[in-house]
Amino acid sequence: MNKESEQKIRDVFEQQKAFFKTNQTKDIEFRKAHLRKFRDVFSAHTDSLCEALDIDLGKSRKEAEYVEIQIVLGELDYLLDHIDEWAKPTPVESKPHPSGAEVVSKIIYEPYGVNYIIGPFNYPVQLTFSPLIGALIAGNTAIIKPSENTPHVAKVLEDIVKASFEESYVAVVQGAIEENTLLLSLPFDYIFFTGSPNVGKIVMKAAAEQLIPLTLELGGKSPTIVHHDADLDKAVARISYGKWINCGQTCVAPDYIYIHESVKDLFIEKFKAYLNATYTDGSLGKIGKIVSQNQIKHLAGYLEAAPEKVIYGGNYDLETRHFEATIMDQVTWNDQVMQQEIFGPILPILTYTDINEALEEINSRPKPLALYVFTESQEFADDILNRTTSGDAEINSTIIHVGSHYLPFGGVGTSGMGKYHGKFSFENFSHSRSVLQVK
Repeated sequence: MNKESEQKIRDVFEQQKAFFKTNQTKDIEFRKAHLRKFRDVFSAHTDSLCEALDIDLGKSRKEAEYVEIQIVLGELDYLLDHIDEWAKPTPVESKPHPSGAEVVSKIIYEPYGVNYIIGPFNYPVQLTFSPLIGALIAGNTAIIKPSENTPHVAKVLEDIVKASFEESYVAVVQGAIEENTLLLSLPFDYIFFTGSPNVGKIVMKAAAEQLIPLTLELGGKSPTIVHHDADLDKAVARISYGKWINCGQTCVAPDYIYIHESVKDLFIEKFKAYLNATYTDGSLGKIGKIVSQNQIKHLAGYLEAAPEKVIYGGNYDLETRHFEATIMDQVTWNDQVMQQEIFGPILPILTYTDINEALEEINSRPKPLALYVFTESQEFADDILNRTTSGDAEINSTIIHVGSHYLPFGGVGTSGMGKYHGKFSFENFSHSRSVLQVK
């Protein structure tokens, strides 16, 4: 990065600091007007976004609209519909004043200031713009750095932002490690990061040095428990959806399956039949592209370490970046594929006969971003939830919770900190200020 580029970044940051001090973003109508303009511009770029998503990640038009564009629009509309209500001061009860005077207490919601939003490559539209609209609806300004690993999408995101906002309000900085390092050295008022735990540590360390509050949306090995009483047909279809969408590059994808030994063989038989019927070409080219050739090689390493455990799929094309839906059986915690989050279309299967032993293994690892349970017993499901910890959880379903405005989304422990979506986005990007007045 040359000195001119570095100075440009610093200038934009200072412009946003100065603009925030004018208090214009604290006006609710200002926020709504600019977000409505953003909505129009964003919608007008649907074609270019879908094209870019296809080039960078091999996402079909249907998938791009459903998991990227419509989620952003749905979130935006929900925030616009409710901001007037959420932004009102919240009256609360008061403790008596020592003098006996009347006391009035309330909570008011204030924006932090200038926000830094770091977007990931796997859902580069949704996971960059959803935090952005949360920051803006709360009255902040923002500098965005899209992922350099999805360059075509990043360019369209920049075009949308430039057509929607003045740079002193919202700006995009393109780049990689150098630009991110510089940005993290600046005294932002809030940081929002989505990505891997390893980079999350770097972001958190930089924030800690300046005591900057932040949200970390990370990941982890999200377990899927399939009990002996589960509806196996539903389990296969719903696990398949959550695992193969975006070629497995989803932070809340089922990372591995823990299935009761008594139904494992039937489950695998049904899973193979489902894949053969759904992905008639062997799935190459139908579940998207892996983000890079290096990641393809990384994923292939899991298969090369235990080729005898691959019972379905396993093929890939380095040039086109396609990777087949792959199932591994007879997997143990000692296998390479179980040492870290997979982030690809490889699904290891482990078995249990005693759920207590399975839970002991799960609980001895870092806390996952999501946990899924398939069972017809509410008592069993509740027991699993009671004895485990995860960012979020679903029963008889996978990854659908991420698209809900009504549920807070986020991790716990090494899978992240902070929650957003819907009202929780407004709260996440707002400082709750307690005000006590004595009359």
